[in-house]
Amino acid sequence: MKALIFNGALERRQESNSGVLSNYFVEQLDQLGIENTVFNLADSGIPLFDMSLRKIPNSVKIMNDLFLQADLHFWLSPLYHGSIPGVMKNCLDWLEVSAKNAPPYLTDRHIGFVCWADGVHALQGINTMDTIAKSLRAWTLPFSVPIVKAGLFENDDSRIISSVYQSKLDLLIQLATGRSLVLEKAGSHP
Repeated sequence: MKALIFNGALERRQESNSGVLSNYFVEQLDQLGIENTVFNLADSGIPLFDMSLRKIPNSVKIMNDLFLQADLHFWLSPLYHGSIPGVMKNCLDWLEVSAKNAPPYLTDRHIGFVCWADGVHALQGINTMDTIAKSLRAWTLPFSVPIVKAGLFENDDSRIISSVYQSKLDLLIQLATGRSLVLEKAGSHP
C-alpha cells in the first residue's frame, strides 16, 4: 500500500499548520509501515492549467505519477474565501492528462480530507475536495476532519496537535488503511 499526502497549502515552513499536519500523517503512516510521500504544492512548480501546450510540463508528469502510484490519498487544505486555494484546484485540474489512461484519473483511489479554517466553515473546503475527488472517479472516505484553527494545537505557543484532533486524524488514517494506530502503538496487530 502506498499513501500520498497532498499538502494543498502554499506554506513551506515545517511549523506551519500544513507542515505540522503533513508531518503528523507521515509519522503515523511510518508507524504503520505504510510507504508514503508528501506532495507539497508550494514546491511543485505546477504551472497554470493549459491543455493547449504541445508538451506536458515535467512538473505535471511528476505530479501525475505520484498521484496515480498511490493507493490512498490524504488531501490537506486551508479554507480560503469559502473554498480550497485556487492553486490546489489548478494542480488537480492537471490530472486531466491521465484522462486516456486505463483506468482514467484517480479511479478507485481512496481519499481522506482535512481542512482548517479560522471559523467553523472548514467543511466547505472538504465538500469542494469531495466533489473534485468524485469527479476524478476516486472513493472518498465517509469521515473527514474539518478543523477550527483555534483548537488545532494544545496551546498558542505549541505546535503539538491537540488530543481532540489527534484522535480524529487517527480515525481518518484507520479508516483509510484498515489498521488501528492504537493497536499498532501498543504492539498488537488486528
